[in-house]
Amino acid sequence: MGAASLLGIAVGAIVLLLILVIRIKMSAFVALLLVAFGTALASGIALTDVVPTMTEGMGKTLSSVMIVVGLGAMLGRLIEVSGGADALAEKFSAVLGPKRVVAAVVAAAFVLGIPVFFDVGFIILAPIVFGFARVAKLNPLVLGLPVAGAMLTVHVALPPHPGPVAAAGITGADVGMMLLIGLPIAAVTAVVGYFASKLIKAEKYELLESPATKSTVIHDEAVDGPKRVLGAGTVLALILLPILQIMVGTVGNMTLAEGSTARGLAGMIGSSPIALLTAVIVGYLVVGHNQKWSLGKRGSVLDSALPDVAVIVFVTGAGGVFANVLVTSGIGAAFSEALIAINMPIILAGFLISLALRASQGSATVAILTAAGLLAQPILDAGYNPTQMTLVTLAIAFGGLGLSHINDSGFWIVTKYLGLSVKDGLKTWTVLSTILGVTGFLLTWGVFALVS
Repeated sequence: MGAASLLGIAVGAIVLLLILVIRIKMSAFVALLLVAFGTALASGIALTDVVPTMTEGMGKTLSSVMIVVGLGAMLGRLIEVSGGADALAEKFSAVLGPKRVVAAVVAAAFVLGIPVFFDVGFIILAPIVFGFARVAKLNPLVLGLPVAGAMLTVHVALPPHPGPVAAAGITGADVGMMLLIGLPIAAVTAVVGYFASKLIKAEKYELLESPATKSTVIHDEAVDGPKRVLGAGTVLALILLPILQIMVGTVGNMTLAEGSTARGLAGMIGSSPIALLTAVIVGYLVVGHNQKWSLGKRGSVLDSALPDVAVIVFVTGAGGVFANVLVTSGIGAAFSEALIAINMPIILAGFLISLALRASQGSATVAILTAAGLLAQPILDAGYNPTQMTLVTLAIAFGGLGLSHINDSGFWIVTKYLGLSVKDGLKTWTVLSTILGVTGFLLTWGVFALVS
């Protein structure tokens, strides 16, 4: 089949996916599987190979995602139910001082966002935002917008979150390098978001009633008996432990002799599953002891994290199915030829495709996975080194950060918890998320230019 026909099938598949998700309101999991199946048939994959191609895509994606997402959710749940988010925000505020309360809460949100999913983390921090705003006599938007921006930046760009982990699996990027390179870029992006949010005149907006104004404690229901808040130092240690382990593995892989025992050991210890497993076990022991939980309670807290991420894992796996079909069918190769013909840099194409998909269907994860699937073959053909491959994958991830609006569940979480109307949410949150996405991409492209 010719390249033009394959590209036409790809466009039709994406349009159909958008119609199924947006207009028909079909489950993203079912829609991705259905479109992947149709694409496989239309592109000429042998009938005997259609199902194996789909299951192979599911298996490859979930093998890199499921353990990391599950353990990451468990670590986040331990921090959530023990009051660790409160302690972290208050400690940062105490260290930076009352005049820097906004910067303190944003910094705490950035760190907390590494193991905790965006929606969960923001809901936990929303009452804290309102509490600090009352004390500092500030409009809650002054704190809430940069806090949400920092957490969403981490969510789309950094492991162990499903989008960047799955994208790395599809493009062949190293997860450790995603974290090593992505962390400083995401941090600078969050700082830009902090200053950009100041340009949004918060005093102009009249806030509606918010769930965050009704309660200042989210985690009590998960803890039996008198509340014991986890120390900020313990929270920080639990978050940094897997990050440091992963970085040890990445640095060891770059510096130690190939085939040596030391390199093998560093790689094993620094693998994402082992790093997060270590953090969860340490958290199980330390947090459980601090909270005086029974062994049964500790296990139930860990188990309670898994249902919340089940949908995310399934959708991520279905995205992997679609991505594998795009590669196997030759659509990825056709896309590679088209990019070469129009002379568009792959890193720019990745960002724009991801951003367009994000705006059109809402889910950052679906946007990132679909864009990664389309570009997997072009990235392979380009002969990038590991650093370049990581940066292209990060650019795709930052495309999933921008243009958060009414078709994005995160838009509704932010606007409802901050008390914004839809109109005001579009003027504030949508603008800020887009600034963050563009900033992250430009920083990534700048680093890419330096290393190329």
